[in-house]
Amino acid sequence: MRNQNEQVYKLPVTIMRGGTSKGIYILESDLPENREEWDAILLRLMGSPDSKQIDGLGGSQSVTSKVAIVGKSQRVDADVDYTFAQVSVDKPIVSYKGNCGNISSGVGPFALEKGLVTPNENETTVRIYNTNTGKIIAADVKTSGNHVNYTGDFQIAGVPGTASPIRLKFLNPAGTLGKGLLPTGNAVDVLMVPDFGEVKVSIVDAANPLVFVNAKDLGLTGKENPNGLNADAAKLELLETVRGLAAVKLGLIDDYKKSAWETPGIPKMTFVAEPDAYETADGTTIRKEEIDLLSRMMSMQKSHPSYAMTGAMCTAAAAVVPGSVVAQVLNPDTDTKFIRIGHPGGVLECGVDYRPEKNELVIEDTFGFRTANLLMEGIASIRR
Repeated sequence: MRNQNEQVYKLPVTIMRGGTSKGIYILESDLPENREEWDAILLRLMGSPDSKQIDGLGGSQSVTSKVAIVGKSQRVDADVDYTFAQVSVDKPIVSYKGNCGNISSGVGPFALEKGLVTPNENETTVRIYNTNTGKIIAADVKTSGNHVNYTGDFQIAGVPGTASPIRLKFLNPAGTLGKGLLPTGNAVDVLMVPDFGEVKVSIVDAANPLVFVNAKDLGLTGKENPNGLNADAAKLELLETVRGLAAVKLGLIDDYKKSAWETPGIPKMTFVAEPDAYETADGTTIRKEEIDLLSRMMSMQKSHPSYAMTGAMCTAAAAVVPGSVVAQVLNPDTDTKFIRIGHPGGVLECGVDYRPEKNELVIEDTFGFRTANLLMEGIASIRR
């Protein structure tokens, strides 16, 4: 029998794949003006907290429990405003800290689908202001006949089939925390990890803040596949401890033991290694000559199944920081406009434009290519 006091909130939603993630895209005008109400709605929408998210639209992984909230921008340098929300799968947490580059790749198509931007004949550039980081992203979206063209022959690792490429350029991406490219002022910092010892890290902030560590310093190889790493509770705890200590160093939290609750999304934990042959999660062999470095990212305390786009942007920026952990493992012959990252899903290509100035390294932009696909449009019933 239906509860007479039950309130049902009817929310128009669009489900899209953006890069190697999948998320719910919502017009900001369809959400309550009071943002304090957003968390409860998004948790209910995704079915969190529940490891299966069985009573919601989430897909039981961090990469399928994401939300993009988009609206017309009032800024002169942007067409739309975009807020990213990472909805925890198994905790009642919605994090608005940091951005997701993969989900960002769906914002341009979504804005065009919803009439927030008028499409051009062959290609439309959508200028996106990401409210999480205060940065502008330019998305070049293929369009034809005044519609988004999703069909093409471009393929990205971690996604079956081919689609139309979307070029993402992150303009002036450094300093999302307001502390510059190197928020600690150092290319390398030393963290004292309890019951482990000293660990050298590079904390770099471009598109999103990441903490990089050499894989071998943690007893890893950089070739790990997600399932194996996720089954190793001790390694997961070590990686989260390093991430938590970096979060303390950044001033995001006071106690590293609370990192998974108080700042679950940033900084993003990343471990890197020199290029070498390895097998992807689906058994494909990647030759040493096909990549410029090995890298593995963590997402919400689990191994990322592929590689975050903002992670690639930050990795590209870190690659040109002299002495950084990333620069130390990078193939010395690498063209920094064409960096090839070997990750569990395959190879991700990205690049960076930069210039040295006196005592400062200026990152003009970082860029890469993704694809997106519109999967469904409909009405979600949010029972409160």
